Amino acid sequence: MFLSSPFSIESVEILESINISSYKIPSGEVTNLPLLEKIASLGKPVLLSSGMSNWDELDIAVEIFKKKCDLTVMQCSSLYPCPSNQVGLNVLNEISDRYKTKVGFSDHTIGFGAPIAAAALGAKVIEKHFTFSKHMYGSDAKYSMEPLEFKLMSKAINEVWDINKNPVNKNNIEIYKDMKNVFQKSIVSSTSIKKNTKLEMKHIAFKKPGKGIPASFYKDVIGKKILIDCLPD
Repeated sequence: MFLSSPFSIESVEILESINISSYKIPSGEVTNLPLLEKIASLGKPVLLSSGMSNWDELDIAVEIFKKKCDLTVMQCSSLYPCPSNQVGLNVLNEISDRYKTKVGFSDHTIGFGAPIAAAALGAKVIEKHFTFSKHMYGSDAKYSMEPLEFKLMSKAINEVWDINKNPVNKNNIEIYKDMKNVFQKSIVSSTSIKKNTKLEMKHIAFKKPGKGIPASFYKDVIGKKILIDCLPD
């Protein structure tokens, strides 16, 4: 969908004239309360960037939007490019705990490790600068992603979101039944054993497949008498 970041009330009015569906608040406008109040009055979804703001400033902005709009607060570090030690993915959980809103991530790093990690940590929206060429005019172009990079990043992020939507029950191991039979170990004889011999550790070994007595039961068989002659497996 088409999205735009207004920097003035006049810009909002222009965007309303074309019935824009939602608004992105750039981090430099977080303290522009007249602008925020105007956008909040429209009741449309809002993406609020936090790049230049501290908690006190964000608290005020969130309060303006929270009861009127579907709000997503975006962790962002307004550095171009943003080094990895300033990404601040820890803030995603802090935003969620503090405001009980959806969280997003506005990325200014070079590469896509940070946005993929953000998606894994619960970010519902990812923002990334896009360009047809890093050699184009403009201050953002050299820090942006070209189409192939963007496609690869988007694919990875969508895979992460799909993973997050499908939690796994670790006790549900039925789906691994065939693999367990192939790869887990069973208790076998390591040497010739005569009938009525009491089993000791020297008599047994552990080998694939896992269709016999599981190796984890070895203490249960130690000391038991063999009922028939056994050959080494």
